[in-house]
Amino acid sequence: MKLITEINEEVKIITEQNESGGKNFYIEGIFMQAELPNRNNRMYSLPILQKETNRYVTEFVNKNRAYGELGHPDGPNINLERVSHLIKSLRQEGNNFIGKAKIMDTPYGNIVKNLLSEGATIGVSTRGMGSLIEGKNGIKIVKDDFHLATAADIVADPSAPDAYVRGIMEGKEWVWDNGVIREADVVKQKEVIQGSSKKNLEENMIKVFQDFISKL
Repeated sequence: MKLITEINEEVKIITEQNESGGKNFYIEGIFMQAELPNRNNRMYSLPILQKETNRYVTEFVNKNRAYGELGHPDGPNINLERVSHLIKSLRQEGNNFIGKAKIMDTPYGNIVKNLLSEGATIGVSTRGMGSLIEGKNGIKIVKDDFHLATAADIVADPSAPDAYVRGIMEGKEWVWDNGVIREADVVKQKEVIQGSSKKNLEENMIKVFQDFISKL
């Protein structure tokens, strides 16, 4: 079995006012799809996703322990230090599985909230373990030993670096007026993000944003 991750960028952001007058952030959209080759050239059968979704909802969602992380974890286990959101629902609509997650008030959850407030674009990535077999036209078929670890980690899609940098640069005048961050700091942060490889992009985004927030 190997670690299998699938990214879906079509998620929407929902904000709701809470009892204290602040905002609750949610993400909602298609977390998984069946019977359709994805951009990783893999395909899941509907019965496999139905079985795993039912198990995941019963064992995790219904017990309020369906956690997700910020970034691309290297293994199937949930690292509680990196948890950013709690998956509140996961339901089937045809061949699609629609999820909704609440952004939590954790260190990584607060990073996500600030990214969203700045207009950054995010996606979700399912994470699981399973075996693959070769199908027609080079498509890899996920076998019935697939085990879903989390229905959604939060990841940056290809447009995220530009959106993130744009969010900081748009706030530059406000930061400068308060005398907290020098313009050179923002330029340096922009260079770090734009110079990141695809492999370490999310890690560098988190480090840069933490540095940005620490200076506010």
